[in-house]
Amino acid sequence: MLNALWAVRANPACRSLGSADTLPYYLEIQTMNLRQLEVFYAIMRTGSVTSAARMLHVSQPAVSTVLKHFESRLGIKLFERVAGRLTPTPEAQAILPEVRSIFGRVNRLGQSLQDLIGGRIGRLAVAGSSPIANGYLAQGLASFVKARPDVQALLYSMTSRQVVESVINRESDVGVAYGPVLNSAVRTDVLTNDAVMCAMREDCPLAAREKVRIEDLASYPLITYLPQAGLRSGIDSAFEHAGVSPHIAFQVVLALSAAMLAYHGAGIALVLPVDVPIDGLVWRPLEPHIEVNMVIITARDSTLSRTASAFVEHLKNSSS
Repeated sequence: MLNALWAVRANPACRSLGSADTLPYYLEIQTMNLRQLEVFYAIMRTGSVTSAARMLHVSQPAVSTVLKHFESRLGIKLFERVAGRLTPTPEAQAILPEVRSIFGRVNRLGQSLQDLIGGRIGRLAVAGSSPIANGYLAQGLASFVKARPDVQALLYSMTSRQVVESVINRESDVGVAYGPVLNSAVRTDVLTNDAVMCAMREDCPLAAREKVRIEDLASYPLITYLPQAGLRSGIDSAFEHAGVSPHIAFQVVLALSAAMLAYHGAGIALVLPVDVPIDGLVWRPLEPHIEVNMVIITARDSTLSRTASAFVEHLKNSSS
């Protein structure tokens, strides 16, 4: 029920709400509902019961009945019939601005609800492992928010383990990291399949080959990820399986950093390919194939908001 304090003030016959004889009247007014206000507002806007019924898609008797009940509850007349037409009373004119304000807020609420349902407004917290957050995820989040300017977005860059913890602790709605992610508290969906490649200067002897084997890298300084990065374990396993002891000269967080080091002659980079073209730097497939999956991470025991669900679909569509 709506607070009808304004209606009491609009009635000149009313005394202070603090007096005992006006309290029952005040309590009666408290029983009015939004439907009664809707009928009143429709009549004020259209000028007749017939037109109000047409606007509200109800019968004319139904509008008349609601209006009579509303006036009975208030204890005042809202309309007088003059020359066959309904004319608002001074009391009706007095409460009209408040009623108009109420329906303005109701309309704004309706629009907000539609925006929430469509994922166009809301708060979105996303966590990504460092290489992903600063590249793929930043690009995806930027394009998502560009089409939804009322979404408040947060982007966290952290380690893969921290990404999973952030999702489990509800600090982030969605996480994106390299798989596999072995934690029963989260769900994972594969976004993309990628593979580690070799980046080197075009004057490097290995640049002439179509593919580079692990054994070919034994005598070269290498640039690759830090040991705590999820991708590093697959690279280390490949060298161990081939019986090769790698010469790790540089360890990085970002693939772009490794590519730039390779460009400046620091060694051969073993990282995921970057989207930024670098003149004079070539990329060659590595054998054996070290496949890496980028996965979306969500909490298993919770439901995503409409905004978060829309973002997940946005990422899936952009990666397909």
